[in-house]
Amino acid sequence: MQPMSSIQEEVSVRVTPLSARLAWAAAFERRIVAREHDLVEAVRVDLGKPAWETVTQDIMGLVTSLRWHRANAERILAPRRVGGAPWWMLGQKHWSYRLPVGRVMVIATWNYPLQLLGIQLAQSVVAGNHTVVKPSERAPRSQRILVELAREALADCGLPVDMVTSAEATREAGRDLLERERFDHVVFTGSTAVGREIAAACARTLTPTTLELSGRDSAFVLADADVALAARSIWFAVTMNAGQTCMAPRRALVEQGAYARFLDALRPLVAAAKPVRLADAGMADRCVELVRDAMRSGGSSLGGVVEQAERGVMRPLCVAGCARDAQLVAGDHFGPVLAVLPVANMADALAVHRDCGQHLATSVYTAQPDRVLGDPSLVAALGSNLVTINDTVLPTAHPGISIEGRGPSGWGASRGEAGLRALSREVTCSSTSARIRTPLDEPDARGKRWLRRLAFGGRDAVATPAAAPGGVHAPGRA
Repeated sequence: MQPMSSIQEEVSVRVTPLSARLAWAAAFERRIVAREHDLVEAVRVDLGKPAWETVTQDIMGLVTSLRWHRANAERILAPRRVGGAPWWMLGQKHWSYRLPVGRVMVIATWNYPLQLLGIQLAQSVVAGNHTVVKPSERAPRSQRILVELAREALADCGLPVDMVTSAEATREAGRDLLERERFDHVVFTGSTAVGREIAAACARTLTPTTLELSGRDSAFVLADADVALAARSIWFAVTMNAGQTCMAPRRALVEQGAYARFLDALRPLVAAAKPVRLADAGMADRCVELVRDAMRSGGSSLGGVVEQAERGVMRPLCVAGCARDAQLVAGDHFGPVLAVLPVANMADALAVHRDCGQHLATSVYTAQPDRVLGDPSLVAALGSNLVTINDTVLPTAHPGISIEGRGPSGWGASRGEAGLRALSREVTCSSTSARIRTPLDEPDARGKRWLRRLAFGGRDAVATPAAAPGGVHAPGRA
């Protein structure tokens, strides 16, 4: 038999102490802050993203998440005693441990290249896993630096640097890794189409996945809403990051009582919008064409003349009074474009909303938040993992909130407590006393009656039919 000291030595190599992993999170944060300028410049080169947007939308969110993990990971991952055992489990004690799943592959996305990859990487390492990052082909420089900083932070804490490695930033590299290597969990953020391919590839090896795919959601503006607040918040979400945000609304569904006032509040915001550059020039062209198609079917542009996109640069657009069957309303695009539709009431709005079938983050604007908070049936009908009231997108940046899509918006949790648990596995250990333990022998009739009274709340024992010769129960015999 292997000595206990030898077993403990091997375990300490496989499962790094949680304290060391939390020290890594602190070191990773320090290195990110120290290299802020380099990270901002790399994102600018990769995607053309303005510096302040990178600071507020990427770096700030990542740093906040690292601090949240340092404050909460021990509560989530530390061993705990499991209470509530039934009375007949004599002499038993139970503990729950959360251990690393093993080897995790993170297939990174590009639209928030530091925040999204950084949080998923942090959750994997804090959970104790060895992590392989496949950077996005659209953000290779910035994500390479991020991986380097993670590895340097491992060295700072005396942890094995190979706990984090990376592959080439190409589509082919991701496919090759999934075909050639074995992972214990795969995390992917991106389109539904690619998510289906990854799910199929992982299904062949029964590898669990977390798929954080896009939403095509709605913002509901009820008749009693503050329309100026709704217009500002919705338009900000539509245009942030050049409209390349999976949780941004694709349509605003406005009750008739607020419709004209909402358009009056939204119109100057649309007219003042400045051109933005999309990472995919073809998507910019598609957004403009969807707007023109919606206008041909009766919609009107709130910003006036619709200009053609030029090499990925376009002006954010909004079409009011869209036909409900317009492709723009369906929301299958990834750019700064919004459809606005009048609806009779909430039931009418839900019918339009549910037609798109892809929900991740839905917002509702109303002077009476309890109309939503106090109605679980309405929350369920929205179909989203994230529901924000009187705001859009921004509240979802809370580091303790998890994202968990359904259907075409993905599956599995990322971020927050649920995301951290998803990258660990539960192991339950029990210890039974050698002296006080549940008897294994069948008791006599008196003992059985006593046990039944204890187990079934004092009820009389249920008569058990006696078996007749040949295994046939004799009726009427107790």
